[in-house]
Amino acid sequence: MNPRSGYVSVAAAAAAATRAAYQQLRRRPPVEARMWQRTNYAGRGVELYGGLAAAAGAATAMAAARGVSVRARVAAVGAALAAGACGAYDDQKGVPGERGFAAHLEALRERRLTSGGVKLLGIGAAGLAAGVLLKARPLDQVLAGVVIAGSAHAVNLADVAPGRAAKAVITAGLPGLLRRGPGAVLASAPLGAAAAVLGDDLHERTMLGDAGAHALGAALGAALAFADGRGALVTHAALVVALAAAGDRAGAGQRFWSAPVVRRFDAWGRTPHPNG
Repeated sequence: MNPRSGYVSVAAAAAAATRAAYQQLRRRPPVEARMWQRTNYAGRGVELYGGLAAAAGAATAMAAARGVSVRARVAAVGAALAAGACGAYDDQKGVPGERGFAAHLEALRERRLTSGGVKLLGIGAAGLAAGVLLKARPLDQVLAGVVIAGSAHAVNLADVAPGRAAKAVITAGLPGLLRRGPGAVLASAPLGAAAAVLGDDLHERTMLGDAGAHALGAALGAALAFADGRGALVTHAALVVALAAAGDRAGAGQRFWSAPVVRRFDAWGRTPHPNG
């Protein structure tokens, strides 16, 4: 099989599975529909089905991907589903005032388990487990775990404006497709899933939420970790740690998204609002 046709087929499968899941969730919401309704930054009502659908679509495509070992597929699918499940828990149980690593670590020191603490521990453990499956040496396994969990967190940091997190996944995933090999095949799955919900996200019909953002980020992180050698693992691990640290600092993200080129790309396709 031509490598590029393999990427395209996995991305297309992820997109198709995501759209099918999205339509099904809108027809028959899990539990109660009100649990998946939110008010966005502009005061407009949106739902979280896009995130659940993207998590399911990416996982389905990775599970069926050809040319990727069973071990790598189990690692990537497991990391994505575990991260998505932890994110869905936070979507339902999260408290607005308890955000950021510092707040969750402080709560753990006080022997309180917040929904963010569940994400921190659950996604961290899932990332490490996936790293053990993807890499042979202990240091590489730990670094891979950091890349996977950190990527999940990094994408979630971007999920504060319509389409921003989906664009982040697509932008971060495209360079991975330039590589040849199974890592690139895996990377095409979260990319296809993100593309499938981008339009609905931009037009404020849905949003990824913690479930979708964490799942797609973990899937992308697993693909990167699988393809990375030691040097690239160190680089990617340092990058996601730096992003996490910046996310805890007030104003750091705002300065980045206010940069002229970034601001134009971020605003592309979004419905303008008088209040932001």
